[in-house]
Amino acid sequence: MGCGLYAERCEPPEDDLIDNFAYAKLSVMAMLGVSEAAGRLGVSTRQVQHLVASGELGHVARGYVDATSVDRLLAVRRGGRTRAWSEATAWGAVALLSGMDASWLGESQRSRLRRRLRESSIEELVARARDRAVVQRYAGHPSAVGRVRAATVSTHLAARRLGLADFNALDAYVAADAIDEVVRSRGLVADAVGSFTLRATTMDMEVVANAARAGDVLAALDLAESLDVRERSAGARALEQALAGFHG
Repeated sequence: MGCGLYAERCEPPEDDLIDNFAYAKLSVMAMLGVSEAAGRLGVSTRQVQHLVASGELGHVARGYVDATSVDRLLAVRRGGRTRAWSEATAWGAVALLSGMDASWLGESQRSRLRRRLRESSIEELVARARDRAVVQRYAGHPSAVGRVRAATVSTHLAARRLGLADFNALDAYVAADAIDEVVRSRGLVADAVGSFTLRATTMDMEVVANAARAGDVLAALDLAESLDVRERSAGARALEQALAGFHG
């Protein structure tokens, strides 16, 4: 397999990875009943079902959701019920904060969004921009990192600039209609605590790639959603700088 269109670097394919790699690990997920999850999130059980259907919460079994996904959603929302922007608006915010044009939004939309960004706190920005992608996590062999990166838009270079680097983990954006093929062909297995994070979006992948190259805002948003204190702090610092520059 050759280099992907959006790859930041090319790595030689490992032709026998899929044939020789039999990944049999099954995660032992912490489970929460739908009612308990609803209580922790401060929403109704019907809303929990909607969150599962939209991919914001992980489904484990009938009547149960993945507890880690509840914790992640709480981290993003910071305990509040801030309404998320639409996917297009969320990417518009990323673009504007990154010095891009956000041409897919109308002029009046861009104007309103600029005004909202000038008034936004870090917590509000993270919460409102959460629907830019549906986050799914997988486990896979460490040698698959380069091959997945070649087929996706990775923010790892920005994460390194922010002082974070994990060569056995991956956090990347992928076209929503391509994620199943990427997962299948790279031998990934769904795992709520896996080291492969794929963010499926319907936004034009050229826009996503440009945002990843334009600065640290996209990576900072990803990090600010993390359950890891160090990652969350690094993301918050970068977003604080981006918002301060935008306010100025």
